[in-house]
Order: sequence, then C-alpha cells, then structure tokens
Amino acid sequence: MQAVRAFRAVAVAEAVSWLALIVAAIIKRTNDFPLGVKIVGPIHGVLFIGYVVLALTVRAQLRWNARTLAIVLVDSVLPAGGFIVARRADLRPVAVD
Repeated sequence: MQAVRAFRAVAVAEAVSWLALIVAAIIKRTNDFPLGVKIVGPIHGVLFIGYVVLALTVRAQLRWNARTLAIVLVDSVLPAGGFIVARRADLRPVAVD
C-alpha cells in the first residue's frame, strides 16, 4: 500500500504543478516573463513521469484492467486530472476491522 499512498501524493502534486505551469505560461505570454515556465516546467515534467511510472506500478496491486489504467493515464493530461485520480475509491486505504 506504500506505492498507492505515493501514487496519490504524486497525483495531487502533478495536478498542482500542471495548474502552476498553465499560470506560468499565461504570465509568460502576457508579461514576457519566461522564468516561471523555466522553473515550473521541469518540475512538472518530473512529476508527470513519476505519475506514469507509479500508475504502472500500482496497476497490478489494485488489479486495474486496461480500461482503468487508460482512464488514469488520460486523466494525467487534463488540468487538475490528478485531483480526480487521487479521489478514486480504489486508491483509498481500506479500513481494517
């Protein structure tokens, strides 16, 4: 379950970085200030790669079929899609009685 927790955290971080990159791109275009994109872009790239690697890792643990994996991967390219993925019921910790 450690990988599942890590995946949830990376999904949220990736979504935040995606939104930050969009804001940085808008600022770059409107104010001719490219520094934000130069900083946030690589951070988002690393988080995106981590997201994909962890999605492939937790797939077996959570017994995702190809359709579920495809949905999770497509959600990663949508702004704020990581927030949706992090809330998936099959990623929540199971309560032990």
